[in-house]
Amino acid sequence: MSGALNTTQVEAIAARLDDAARNANAVAQTTLETPFSLDEAYRIQRASMARRYLRGEQPVGIKLGFTSRAKMIQMGVHALIWGWLTDAMREEDGGHVALDRFIHPRAEPEVCFVTRRVIDRPLTALEAVDYLEAVAPAVEIIDSRYRDFKFTLEDVVADNCSSAGFVVGAFSRDFDALANTGVQLRIDGRPVETGSTAAILGHPLRALVQASQQLHAAGFSLPAGSLIFAGAATAAVALAPGMHVSAELGRLGRAEFATAAAQGVVSA
Repeated sequence: MSGALNTTQVEAIAARLDDAARNANAVAQTTLETPFSLDEAYRIQRASMARRYLRGEQPVGIKLGFTSRAKMIQMGVHALIWGWLTDAMREEDGGHVALDRFIHPRAEPEVCFVTRRVIDRPLTALEAVDYLEAVAPAVEIIDSRYRDFKFTLEDVVADNCSSAGFVVGAFSRDFDALANTGVQLRIDGRPVETGSTAAILGHPLRALVQASQQLHAAGFSLPAGSLIFAGAATAAVALAPGMHVSAELGRLGRAEFATAAAQGVVSA
């Protein structure tokens, strides 16, 4: 691994990734040209998000990645990764999502929490529910800014963990429904991916515990009312215009949207 990136390099990579997202224009994998560490990837992520905030976007929460034990082993990591969600990423449940602002969008079913207390320290498993207001089914739209959807762990973290859009269904306080609940991602009513909430670290609340630990270590806190996407329970599915997409999570219900048949969609 190369030496530490200086501030100029961090800002340049952040600007490149931010411009790629803003213009739906894929770029080459960053680490092929400039290798950097995971810590430096989070520095780039913060710099990229700062550009969004300067344009008026507001942070609304975080999304978690690599919450599957199998994926952690595959990628050689021992903890989840995380990125930021903003108000500009939110799409209406049951609405239409135009795909022309993405490069190669994919959808994955998610468990979405909303916090009722500030999370400003590492939580234990026994405390986790006390910090939550409600839970909802959701769909995350991921969209790597790298060509051909190819990247390293460091690349994806620098790219805000491929965060691009999200749809949240109806909230409830049915936290008991989180344990080993069946999950289906449906396209036009047909199941295309099936899984269980147990794929999320054995139980989605464990993702919340790990997130609190990592956020605290990084010097961040989450205000009350923040969204937390606990991680995907199935593989992601590529989106195309004219689809109806729904995530169904047992008795938690569903989140859904249709992809608008917009012009100018950039293919993967």
